[in-house]
Amino acid sequence: MARIARQPQARRDLIEIWNYIADDSVRSADALIHRVDVKLTLLATNPKLGRARDELSVGLRSVSIGRYVLFYQQMPDGILLVRVLHSARDLASLLKGSV
Repeated sequence: MARIARQPQARRDLIEIWNYIADDSVRSADALIHRVDVKLTLLATNPKLGRARDELSVGLRSVSIGRYVLFYQQMPDGILLVRVLHSARDLASLLKGSV
């Protein structure tokens, strides 16, 4: 089975996103996290499904879920989730130092 690793900042991103959405609806927050988990499972076995983002960092890939973007890198046995960011944010500056 393919492995899904998460950088500490990616874990913090998901917690912050959940908290933000849960202020309005816990059900919606849980549903988004579930969609993220399903997508990560798919990417772990098919890591090239995401868009190559070499302009941000060599080897970085991304895939969108609603208004959020999952940034990850392929590993020999799965993927490493690097960050989870809202698409309206300055992605390049937020990813500096993450990869």
